Amino acid sequence: MDDELNVTYITLGGHVEVHTYRYLYFFIMFIAYIQIILFNFTIVYLIWIHENLHEPMYVFIAALLLNSVAFSTAMYPKLLIDYLSEKQIISYSACLFQFFLCYTLCGTEFLLLSAMSYDRYVSICKPLQYPTIMTKNTVSIFLVLAWLLPACQTSVPVIMSADMKLCNLTLEGIFCNNAIYSLHCVTTKVRTIYGYVALLNFAVFPVLFILFTYTRILIITYRSCREVRTKAAQTCLPHLLVLISFSCLCAYDVVIVRLGSNFPKIVNFIMTLQTVLYHPLFNPIIYGLKMKEISKHLKRLFCQAKLV
Repeated sequence: MDDELNVTYITLGGHVEVHTYRYLYFFIMFIAYIQIILFNFTIVYLIWIHENLHEPMYVFIAALLLNSVAFSTAMYPKLLIDYLSEKQIISYSACLFQFFLCYTLCGTEFLLLSAMSYDRYVSICKPLQYPTIMTKNTVSIFLVLAWLLPACQTSVPVIMSADMKLCNLTLEGIFCNNAIYSLHCVTTKVRTIYGYVALLNFAVFPVLFILFTYTRILIITYRSCREVRTKAAQTCLPHLLVLISFSCLCAYDVVIVRLGSNFPKIVNFIMTLQTVLYHPLFNPIIYGLKMKEISKHLKRLFCQAKLV
């Protein structure tokens, strides 16, 4: 019995008609992955080479886009391999590693969005103090903490799950997310409580902080002149759109664990694809189109490309 419980490989059972549409899935995901890399790195490249984009706001945008590429790289290669394989399987250790990367990078995204909201708050509400508050050292500390804290916190449930026995060898998903807990024979109260604490630390609290800062910005700009309101809208709207998009996808990820197998498989498959397809492409498009300075450099880049 112990040998059966300690089977190394688990099946990714969240795919729909994968044997029928494997090449279509592969083509769509391959094109999407290439676009994610190109779109995100194009914006990062523009921020890197243009001096006027070396401001904290654009540094955080570049970090956010690099985070999207890292998240996609944690998901896409395995998905592409699965679509060309007869069996969609993954070792338990690899599954835990993918779980670690997934939620570390998700936590990082929320913390980066929080740093961006704070940057906008200081810029708009305390413009005279902005140069002394948002220094290079401050930005560097925010960036380090944004990647380090989620990694440390996510490593705990991974370590706790490493030696747990598996009673279910089929994961109802296309990659290793929270559904991994359904594989375990028992669910401990400690792990459940820790999961709620992690959710509060790297999702709920950052969202509340972002909403607080943007509420303060809204109050300040409402009392200010039209020029200030326009500037605030141009810089804050893209961040809010990204926050809403990402929060909805993360909320679904939490809900699906509670509903489990009661949730329709096709809906689960479509929503999971939104996470890996839609959001990593949404970020560079929003910042490329809605951020005035980035959009200006982007147009120049395309004009130069046409001339060549």
